[in-house]
Amino acid sequence: MDRDLTAVSVPGRLAGPGEGISLEELALAARNHGMPLEALRYALTPPGLHYVLVHYDIPAAEAADWRVSVGGLVRTPLRLDLADLRAFPPVTLRVTMECAGNGRARLTPRPVSQPWLVEAVGTAEWTGVPLRVLLREAGVGPGAVEAVFTGADHGVERGVEQDYRRSLPLGVALGGDPEVLVAYAMNGGPLPPQHGHPVRLVVPGWYGMAHVKWLCDISLTGTPFTGFQQAVAYRYRRSADDPGEPVTRIEPRALMIPPGFPDFMSRTRVLRPGRTGLEGRAWSGHAPVARVEVSTDDGRTWHDAALDAPEGDAWAWRHWHTAWTATPGSHVLAARATDAEGRTQPLDQPWNRGGFGNNLVQRIPVVCLPDGA
Repeated sequence: MDRDLTAVSVPGRLAGPGEGISLEELALAARNHGMPLEALRYALTPPGLHYVLVHYDIPAAEAADWRVSVGGLVRTPLRLDLADLRAFPPVTLRVTMECAGNGRARLTPRPVSQPWLVEAVGTAEWTGVPLRVLLREAGVGPGAVEAVFTGADHGVERGVEQDYRRSLPLGVALGGDPEVLVAYAMNGGPLPPQHGHPVRLVVPGWYGMAHVKWLCDISLTGTPFTGFQQAVAYRYRRSADDPGEPVTRIEPRALMIPPGFPDFMSRTRVLRPGRTGLEGRAWSGHAPVARVEVSTDDGRTWHDAALDAPEGDAWAWRHWHTAWTATPGSHVLAARATDAEGRTQPLDQPWNRGGFGNNLVQRIPVVCLPDGA
Protein backbone atom coordinates (compact mmCIF):
# COMPACT_ATOMS: atom_id res chain seq x y z
CA MET A 1 0.00 0.00 0.00
CA ASP A 2 1.38 3.42 -1.00
CA ARG A 3 1.53 5.67 2.06
CA ASP A 4 0.77 8.73 -0.07
CA LEU A 5 -2.46 7.10 -1.24
CA THR A 6 -3.80 6.44 2.25
CA ALA A 7 -4.56 10.15 2.64
CA VAL A 8 -7.07 9.99 -0.21
CA SER A 9 -8.19 6.35 -0.07
CA VAL A 10 -9.46 5.15 3.29
CA PRO A 11 -10.17 1.63 4.58
CA GLY A 12 -13.66 0.19 4.44
CA ARG A 13 -15.81 0.91 7.48
CA LEU A 14 -19.28 0.73 8.97
CA ALA A 15 -21.41 3.81 9.54
CA GLY A 16 -21.76 4.81 13.17
CA PRO A 17 -25.12 4.78 14.98
CA GLY A 18 -27.33 7.46 13.46
CA GLU A 19 -24.72 8.42 10.83
CA GLY A 20 -26.38 9.63 7.66
CA ILE A 21 -25.31 9.24 4.05
CA SER A 22 -22.13 11.29 3.49
CA LEU A 23 -21.35 13.72 0.66
CA GLU A 24 -18.90 11.14 -0.70
CA GLU A 25 -21.64 8.49 -0.82
CA LEU A 26 -24.00 10.98 -2.48
CA ALA A 27 -21.32 11.63 -5.11
CA LEU A 28 -21.09 7.89 -5.75
CA ALA A 29 -24.88 7.67 -5.98
CA ALA A 30 -24.90 10.49 -8.55
CA ARG A 31 -22.38 8.62 -10.73
CA ASN A 32 -23.86 5.16 -10.30
CA HIS A 33 -27.59 5.12 -10.93
CA GLY A 34 -30.12 2.38 -10.34
CA MET A 35 -33.00 1.30 -12.55
CA PRO A 36 -36.27 3.13 -11.78
CA LEU A 37 -38.59 0.46 -10.44
CA GLU A 38 -41.31 1.39 -12.91
CA ALA A 39 -38.89 0.13 -15.61
CA LEU A 40 -39.65 -3.40 -14.39
CA ARG A 41 -42.49 -3.23 -16.90
CA TYR A 42 -39.92 -3.79 -19.66
CA ALA A 43 -38.83 -7.38 -20.26
CA LEU A 44 -35.68 -5.88 -21.79
CA THR A 45 -34.31 -2.86 -19.93
CA PRO A 46 -33.51 0.12 -22.19
CA PRO A 47 -29.76 0.81 -21.86
CA GLY A 48 -30.29 4.25 -20.32
CA LEU A 49 -32.46 2.73 -17.54
CA HIS A 50 -30.21 -0.27 -16.82
CA TYR A 51 -28.26 0.13 -13.57
CA VAL A 52 -24.68 1.41 -13.77
CA LEU A 53 -21.72 0.92 -11.44
CA VAL A 54 -18.35 2.36 -12.48
CA HIS A 55 -15.57 1.85 -9.94
CA TYR A 56 -13.21 4.49 -11.31
CA ASP A 57 -13.54 6.61 -14.51
CA ILE A 58 -15.17 5.61 -17.77
CA PRO A 59 -12.08 5.13 -19.99
CA ALA A 60 -11.63 6.99 -23.26
CA ALA A 61 -12.12 4.11 -25.69
CA GLU A 62 -12.12 4.18 -29.49
CA ALA A 63 -13.55 1.05 -31.07
CA ALA A 64 -11.18 1.28 -34.05
CA ASP A 65 -8.12 1.13 -31.80
CA TRP A 66 -9.36 -1.45 -29.28
CA ARG A 67 -7.61 -4.77 -28.84
CA VAL A 68 -8.31 -7.72 -26.56
CA SER A 69 -5.28 -9.88 -25.74
CA VAL A 70 -5.59 -13.56 -24.86
CA GLY A 71 -2.42 -14.87 -23.24
CA GLY A 72 -0.79 -16.47 -20.25
CA LEU A 73 -0.90 -20.27 -20.24
CA VAL A 74 -2.11 -20.63 -23.82
CA ARG A 75 -0.48 -22.27 -26.81
CA THR A 76 -1.11 -19.40 -29.26
CA PRO A 77 -1.48 -15.89 -27.80
CA LEU A 78 -4.12 -13.80 -29.54
CA ARG A 79 -4.59 -10.07 -30.07
CA LEU A 80 -8.07 -9.39 -31.38
CA ASP A 81 -9.72 -6.24 -32.68
CA LEU A 82 -13.46 -5.77 -33.05
CA ALA A 83 -13.45 -7.07 -36.60
CA ASP A 84 -11.76 -10.25 -35.39
CA LEU A 85 -14.38 -10.70 -32.66
CA ARG A 86 -17.23 -10.10 -35.07
CA ALA A 87 -15.82 -12.70 -37.44
CA PHE A 88 -16.74 -15.44 -34.96
CA PRO A 89 -20.37 -16.68 -35.07
CA PRO A 90 -22.27 -14.29 -32.76
CA VAL A 91 -24.21 -15.46 -29.72
CA THR A 92 -26.93 -13.38 -28.04
CA LEU A 93 -28.00 -14.03 -24.44
CA ARG A 94 -30.68 -12.30 -22.38
CA VAL A 95 -29.14 -11.84 -18.93
CA THR A 96 -30.33 -10.20 -15.72
CA MET A 97 -27.40 -8.39 -14.12
CA GLU A 98 -27.43 -7.19 -10.51
CA CYS A 99 -24.83 -5.35 -8.45
CA ALA A 100 -23.47 -7.42 -5.55
CA GLY A 101 -24.07 -4.42 -3.28
CA ASN A 102 -27.74 -4.05 -4.18
CA GLY A 103 -29.61 -3.43 -0.90
CA ARG A 104 -26.51 -2.26 1.00
CA ALA A 105 -28.03 1.02 2.20
CA ARG A 106 -30.87 -0.90 3.89
CA LEU A 107 -28.50 -2.76 6.22
CA THR A 108 -27.96 -1.93 9.92
CA PRO A 109 -25.15 -1.17 10.64
CA ARG A 110 -24.65 0.24 7.16
CA PRO A 111 -21.42 -0.46 5.26
CA VAL A 112 -20.12 2.85 3.90
CA SER A 113 -19.96 2.56 0.11
CA GLN A 114 -22.22 2.98 -2.92
CA PRO A 115 -25.63 3.39 -1.16
CA TRP A 116 -27.87 1.09 -3.17
CA LEU A 117 -31.47 0.51 -2.13
CA VAL A 118 -32.98 -2.19 -4.38
CA GLU A 119 -32.69 -0.71 -7.90
CA ALA A 120 -29.20 -1.94 -8.93
CA VAL A 121 -30.45 -4.35 -11.60
CA GLY A 122 -31.36 -4.57 -15.25
CA THR A 123 -31.85 -7.10 -18.03
CA ALA A 124 -30.27 -6.79 -21.47
CA GLU A 125 -29.55 -8.86 -24.53
CA TRP A 126 -25.78 -9.12 -24.91
CA THR A 127 -24.17 -10.18 -28.17
CA GLY A 128 -20.62 -11.41 -28.56
CA VAL A 129 -18.29 -14.39 -28.73
CA PRO A 130 -18.42 -17.19 -26.14
CA LEU A 131 -15.28 -17.01 -24.04
CA ARG A 132 -14.73 -20.74 -24.47
CA VAL A 133 -14.49 -20.22 -28.26
CA LEU A 134 -11.66 -17.71 -27.81
CA LEU A 135 -9.86 -19.93 -25.31
CA ARG A 136 -10.21 -22.89 -27.65
CA GLU A 137 -8.76 -20.74 -30.45
CA ALA A 138 -5.79 -19.82 -28.25
CA GLY A 139 -5.42 -23.34 -26.86
CA VAL A 140 -5.52 -23.85 -23.10
CA GLY A 141 -2.06 -24.76 -21.86
CA PRO A 142 -1.26 -27.37 -19.20
CA GLY A 143 -1.55 -26.19 -15.61
CA ALA A 144 -4.08 -23.41 -16.25
CA VAL A 145 -6.57 -23.04 -13.38
CA GLU A 146 -8.10 -19.56 -13.77
CA ALA A 147 -8.80 -16.89 -16.34
CA VAL A 148 -7.96 -13.33 -15.22
CA PHE A 149 -9.76 -10.41 -16.89
CA THR A 150 -8.39 -6.87 -16.97
CA GLY A 151 -10.47 -3.79 -17.66
CA ALA A 152 -9.11 -0.45 -18.82
CA ASP A 153 -10.55 1.46 -15.84
CA HIS A 154 -7.81 2.50 -13.42
CA GLY A 155 -8.00 3.97 -9.93
CA VAL A 156 -7.25 3.54 -6.26
CA GLU A 157 -9.30 1.69 -3.67
CA ARG A 158 -8.46 1.38 0.04
CA GLY A 159 -4.95 2.61 -0.70
CA VAL A 160 -4.30 0.19 -3.57
CA GLU A 161 -3.68 1.60 -7.07
CA GLN A 162 -5.01 -0.85 -9.64
CA ASP A 163 -6.61 -1.69 -12.93
CA TYR A 164 -9.97 -3.36 -12.37
CA ARG A 165 -9.29 -7.11 -12.49
CA ARG A 166 -11.33 -10.17 -11.69
CA SER A 167 -10.94 -13.90 -12.37
CA LEU A 168 -13.09 -16.97 -13.01
CA PRO A 169 -12.23 -20.61 -12.39
CA LEU A 170 -11.25 -22.25 -15.66
CA GLY A 171 -14.28 -24.55 -15.47
CA VAL A 172 -16.60 -21.54 -15.45
CA ALA A 173 -14.64 -19.76 -18.19
CA LEU A 174 -14.88 -22.84 -20.43
CA GLY A 175 -18.39 -23.82 -19.36
CA GLY A 176 -21.58 -23.78 -21.35
CA ASP A 177 -24.10 -23.27 -18.54
CA PRO A 178 -23.81 -20.40 -18.15
CA GLU A 179 -21.92 -19.52 -21.32
CA VAL A 180 -19.61 -16.59 -20.58
CA LEU A 181 -19.58 -13.97 -23.34
CA VAL A 182 -17.00 -11.50 -24.58
CA ALA A 183 -19.67 -9.00 -25.60
CA TYR A 184 -19.58 -6.09 -28.03
CA ALA A 185 -23.31 -5.26 -28.30
CA MET A 186 -26.18 -4.48 -25.91
CA ASN A 187 -29.81 -4.73 -26.99
CA GLY A 188 -28.73 -4.87 -30.63
CA GLY A 189 -26.49 -1.79 -30.60
CA PRO A 190 -22.87 -1.03 -29.69
CA LEU A 191 -22.12 -1.04 -25.97
CA PRO A 192 -22.74 2.42 -24.46
CA PRO A 193 -19.64 3.94 -22.81
CA GLN A 194 -20.97 3.37 -19.28
CA HIS A 195 -21.66 -0.28 -20.08
CA GLY A 196 -18.14 -1.13 -21.20
CA HIS A 197 -17.73 0.14 -24.78
CA PRO A 198 -16.35 -1.38 -26.87
CA VAL A 199 -15.90 -4.84 -25.24
CA ARG A 200 -16.93 -6.33 -21.91
CA LEU A 201 -17.37 -9.64 -20.16
CA VAL A 202 -20.84 -11.04 -19.38
CA VAL A 203 -21.09 -13.87 -16.83
CA PRO A 204 -24.74 -15.01 -16.63
CA GLY A 205 -25.97 -15.76 -13.12
CA TRP A 206 -23.08 -13.97 -11.39
CA TYR A 207 -23.21 -10.61 -9.64
CA GLY A 208 -22.05 -7.59 -11.63
CA MET A 209 -18.49 -7.44 -10.26
CA ALA A 210 -17.64 -10.45 -12.47
CA HIS A 211 -18.78 -8.73 -15.69
CA VAL A 212 -15.54 -6.83 -16.35
CA LYS A 213 -16.13 -3.76 -18.51
CA TRP A 214 -13.71 -2.19 -21.05
CA LEU A 215 -12.12 -5.62 -21.36
CA CYS A 216 -8.59 -5.46 -22.75
CA ASP A 217 -6.83 -8.61 -21.53
CA ILE A 218 -7.63 -12.25 -20.77
CA SER A 219 -4.82 -14.24 -19.16
CA LEU A 220 -4.79 -17.88 -18.07
CA THR A 221 -2.88 -18.48 -14.85
CA GLY A 222 -1.57 -21.52 -13.03
CA THR A 223 -2.47 -20.20 -9.58
CA PRO A 224 -5.62 -18.54 -8.20
CA PHE A 225 -5.74 -14.77 -8.72
CA THR A 226 -5.22 -12.78 -5.51
CA GLY A 227 -5.76 -9.21 -6.76
CA PHE A 228 -7.71 -6.64 -4.75
CA GLN A 229 -11.13 -7.12 -6.36
CA GLN A 230 -10.87 -10.87 -5.84
CA ALA A 231 -9.14 -11.42 -2.50
CA VAL A 232 -9.99 -8.19 -0.61
CA ALA A 233 -13.20 -6.79 -2.07
CA TYR A 234 -16.32 -8.81 -2.90
CA ARG A 235 -16.16 -11.30 -0.06
CA TYR A 236 -18.80 -12.16 2.52
CA ARG A 237 -17.17 -11.14 5.84
CA ARG A 238 -18.73 -11.00 9.29
CA SER A 239 -15.81 -9.10 10.85
CA ALA A 240 -12.78 -7.08 9.77
CA ASP A 241 -10.37 -10.02 10.25
CA ASP A 242 -12.66 -12.64 8.69
CA PRO A 243 -11.14 -13.88 5.38
CA GLY A 244 -14.69 -14.42 4.17
CA GLU A 245 -16.19 -16.36 1.29
CA PRO A 246 -16.13 -15.09 -2.31
CA VAL A 247 -19.20 -13.37 -3.76
CA THR A 248 -20.28 -15.29 -6.85
CA ARG A 249 -23.84 -16.09 -7.94
CA ILE A 250 -26.91 -13.89 -7.58
CA GLU A 251 -29.24 -14.68 -4.69
CA PRO A 252 -32.98 -14.92 -5.48
CA ARG A 253 -34.94 -11.67 -5.50
CA ALA A 254 -38.39 -10.45 -6.50
CA LEU A 255 -39.16 -6.78 -7.08
CA MET A 256 -42.58 -5.18 -7.45
CA ILE A 257 -43.50 -2.23 -9.64
CA PRO A 258 -44.74 0.25 -7.00
CA PRO A 259 -48.49 0.68 -7.59
CA GLY A 260 -50.37 3.98 -7.64
CA PHE A 261 -48.46 7.27 -7.75
CA PRO A 262 -45.61 8.55 -5.54
CA ASP A 263 -45.02 11.36 -3.12
CA PHE A 264 -42.00 13.27 -4.48
CA MET A 265 -39.80 13.09 -1.38
CA SER A 266 -40.80 9.97 0.54
CA ARG A 267 -41.76 7.88 -2.52
CA THR A 268 -44.71 6.60 -0.48
CA ARG A 269 -47.29 5.30 -2.91
CA VAL A 270 -50.81 6.70 -3.06
CA LEU A 271 -53.78 4.92 -4.61
CA ARG A 272 -57.54 4.76 -4.44
CA PRO A 273 -59.74 1.91 -3.17
CA GLY A 274 -60.52 -1.01 -5.40
CA ARG A 275 -58.99 -3.81 -7.38
CA THR A 276 -55.32 -3.13 -8.11
CA GLY A 277 -52.95 -5.17 -10.21
CA LEU A 278 -49.57 -5.97 -8.64
CA GLU A 279 -46.69 -7.13 -10.82
CA GLY A 280 -42.95 -7.29 -11.07
CA ARG A 281 -40.03 -9.53 -11.96
CA ALA A 282 -38.02 -12.17 -10.15
CA TRP A 283 -34.66 -13.86 -10.76
CA SER A 284 -31.91 -16.01 -9.26
CA GLY A 285 -28.36 -16.83 -10.35
CA HIS A 286 -28.52 -20.32 -8.85
CA ALA A 287 -31.59 -21.81 -10.54
CA PRO A 288 -34.76 -20.66 -12.32
CA VAL A 289 -37.37 -18.89 -10.20
CA ALA A 290 -40.05 -21.40 -9.19
CA ARG A 291 -42.32 -19.31 -6.95
CA VAL A 292 -43.16 -15.70 -6.08
CA GLU A 293 -45.24 -14.83 -3.03
CA VAL A 294 -46.86 -11.48 -2.26
CA SER A 295 -47.92 -9.97 1.07
CA THR A 296 -50.19 -6.95 1.50
CA ASP A 297 -49.92 -6.85 5.32
CA ASP A 298 -46.16 -6.35 5.86
CA GLY A 299 -45.30 -10.03 5.74
CA ARG A 300 -47.85 -11.43 8.19
CA THR A 301 -49.55 -13.47 5.47
CA TRP A 302 -48.46 -14.47 1.98
CA HIS A 303 -50.14 -15.75 -1.18
CA ASP A 304 -48.74 -17.06 -4.45
CA ALA A 305 -48.52 -14.82 -7.47
CA ALA A 306 -48.85 -16.13 -11.01
CA LEU A 307 -45.57 -16.68 -12.87
CA ASP A 308 -45.54 -16.00 -16.61
CA ALA A 309 -43.64 -18.29 -18.96
CA PRO A 310 -39.87 -17.57 -19.09
CA GLU A 311 -38.91 -14.81 -21.53
CA GLY A 312 -35.72 -15.92 -23.26
CA ASP A 313 -32.73 -17.46 -21.54
CA ALA A 314 -32.58 -19.19 -18.18
CA TRP A 315 -30.52 -16.35 -16.69
CA ALA A 316 -33.12 -13.64 -17.36
CA TRP A 317 -35.75 -12.48 -14.90
CA ARG A 318 -39.34 -13.74 -14.98
CA HIS A 319 -42.55 -11.70 -14.89
CA TRP A 320 -45.07 -12.31 -12.10
CA HIS A 321 -48.48 -10.79 -11.36
CA THR A 322 -51.41 -10.90 -8.96
CA ALA A 323 -54.29 -8.67 -7.82
CA TRP A 324 -55.19 -6.94 -4.58
CA THR A 325 -58.30 -5.14 -3.39
CA ALA A 326 -57.00 -1.96 -1.78
CA THR A 327 -58.96 -0.61 1.21
CA PRO A 328 -58.59 2.85 2.81
CA GLY A 329 -55.64 3.14 5.17
CA SER A 330 -51.93 2.39 5.31
CA HIS A 331 -50.50 -0.85 4.00
CA VAL A 332 -47.07 -2.37 3.37
CA LEU A 333 -46.67 -4.54 0.29
CA ALA A 334 -43.92 -7.12 -0.09
CA ALA A 335 -42.76 -9.78 -2.53
CA ARG A 336 -40.33 -12.69 -2.23
CA ALA A 337 -38.89 -15.22 -4.66
CA THR A 338 -37.95 -18.87 -4.31
CA ASP A 339 -35.82 -20.63 -6.91
CA ALA A 340 -35.88 -24.22 -8.11
CA GLU A 341 -33.10 -25.18 -5.66
CA GLY A 342 -35.21 -23.99 -2.71
CA ARG A 343 -33.41 -20.72 -1.99
CA THR A 344 -35.86 -18.13 -0.63
CA GLN A 345 -35.49 -14.45 0.15
CA PRO A 346 -35.08 -13.80 3.88
CA LEU A 347 -37.36 -11.67 6.04
CA ASP A 348 -34.40 -10.60 8.19
CA GLN A 349 -31.31 -8.92 6.78
CA PRO A 350 -28.39 -11.19 5.73
CA TRP A 351 -25.74 -8.86 7.14
CA ASN A 352 -22.05 -8.74 6.18
CA ARG A 353 -19.37 -6.01 6.33
CA GLY A 354 -19.36 -5.35 2.60
CA GLY A 355 -23.12 -5.18 2.25
CA PHE A 356 -23.13 -7.88 -0.43
CA GLY A 357 -25.94 -10.21 -1.46
CA ASN A 358 -28.59 -8.45 0.66
CA ASN A 359 -31.72 -9.94 -0.85
CA LEU A 360 -34.00 -8.96 2.04
CA VAL A 361 -37.58 -8.78 0.77
CA GLN A 362 -38.70 -5.48 -0.74
CA ARG A 363 -41.32 -3.55 1.26
CA ILE A 364 -43.46 -0.79 -0.28
CA PRO A 365 -45.48 1.55 1.98
CA VAL A 366 -48.85 2.39 0.43
CA VAL A 367 -51.54 4.85 1.48
CA CYS A 368 -55.00 4.09 0.12
CA LEU A 369 -57.21 7.19 0.14
CA PRO A 370 -60.74 7.19 1.63
CA ASP A 371 -63.64 6.43 -0.68
CA GLY A 372 -64.49 9.50 -2.76
CA ALA A 373 -61.22 11.34 -1.99
